[in-house]
Amino acid sequence: MTKLGLCLTALCLCLPLVAADMKIPIEKYKLKNGLRVILSQDRSAPVAAVYLIYGVGARSEEKGRTGFAHLFEHMMFQGSTNAPKGFHFATVEANGGYLNGSTHADYTDYFEVLPSNKLPVALWLEADRMRGLAITEENLSNQKEAVKEERRLRMDNQPYVAAIVDKWPEVAFRNWSNSHSIIGSFEDLDAATVEDVSKFFKTYYAPNNAVLAIVGDIDPAEVKKLIDSYFSDIEAQPQPKKPDLAEPTPEKERAERFNDPHAAVPAVIVGYRGPVRRSPDYYALSMLDVVLTGGDSSRFQQNLVKGKQSVIEYESNLGWPFGQASDYVEPGMYAMFMVHNPQFTGRQIVDQINEELASIQRDGVPEKELERARTFLRSSHIRRMESAISRATLLGQYEVLDGDAEALNAELDKFLAVTAEQIQAAAKKYCQPNLRAVLEVVPAQNEEEK
Repeated sequence: MTKLGLCLTALCLCLPLVAADMKIPIEKYKLKNGLRVILSQDRSAPVAAVYLIYGVGARSEEKGRTGFAHLFEHMMFQGSTNAPKGFHFATVEANGGYLNGSTHADYTDYFEVLPSNKLPVALWLEADRMRGLAITEENLSNQKEAVKEERRLRMDNQPYVAAIVDKWPEVAFRNWSNSHSIIGSFEDLDAATVEDVSKFFKTYYAPNNAVLAIVGDIDPAEVKKLIDSYFSDIEAQPQPKKPDLAEPTPEKERAERFNDPHAAVPAVIVGYRGPVRRSPDYYALSMLDVVLTGGDSSRFQQNLVKGKQSVIEYESNLGWPFGQASDYVEPGMYAMFMVHNPQFTGRQIVDQINEELASIQRDGVPEKELERARTFLRSSHIRRMESAISRATLLGQYEVLDGDAEALNAELDKFLAVTAEQIQAAAKKYCQPNLRAVLEVVPAQNEEEK
């Protein structure tokens, strides 16, 4: 759950409904070239969302080639065989739509949302760049500089971001595939050649490494014809090898400090190694997070923000900071980011977090409190599912990460079925002091005054 703006997921309340009311129609099939397609019709608004997700992220990168996943997100908007540079954005916006892309640890995704009668526009654009991206020396050079400038503006000159993106993975993980920065280094970007980028594109941006999800006011029969026309002749490639993400089991707490020249107040990150995705512990640990951080009645809000007045704002998720429970992939962390009152030290905040966890480990969660958490989660899920692009995103992620888009219709029930005993057991198993990673983010001026 979140109390900060760093996480992209909106967790807003609305009237609670039972999970059965949230079933959405799903039709799934595969083209001969391996492209997996998911369709979900919704006639409530004349809008269609197109979501294309590729099974490649920062954890797929090789040493000496960090930042390639993010660089490629930029390259995908630099033009293709029949759509010159700038054409993709201009065309979607001229047709009343909007679009974007994003890079994650385990996937990279792109989307367009348009009036439903303009759906062919998005499909044609996505197919054209999947078939023939414009990988030129000029485009590569331009996007290297664009990525560098983005880093300067959004990371190097912003409080907490460098600590979260660069330093936290190094503290949390031992395996290089998991611990290197999702943004990458300037040195690796400068070393990238057109040949490197072309190889990356051919390996990972193939139809058999992608899922296309379309949700909204669509006629499935007509959409299938469009998809076949635009995508079926794109050649498949050998399935890329998955990286080795194995992590050693933590034996003791790992703690470091980060001096942040842009932070006005201190913060601390605390994380615990997470469970296998969609295992019973995955659902239980997610519900533990709702109890601790979900809404104004949560324990952190009541006891740390209002009670001790030690925490100013917080953000927490299974999969934080680059994801949430829906796109969490092991090995991952259940982590929390706490901006705190300067009158408290980072270690005091860590101790207070441990006190909250120890209370649950010792006494469990009262049924009344658990029911409030269930209501909060149900409401958040319903609000998220109101958006066509949110549904398309979840369908695509579940298919890429689990091979099971249909799981979306059953997932909420599994969260709501978690018992107080399961939450207590998960807290005991995962949230022990010797298993945690800690990063204190200290304003640099405070360090200089010592």
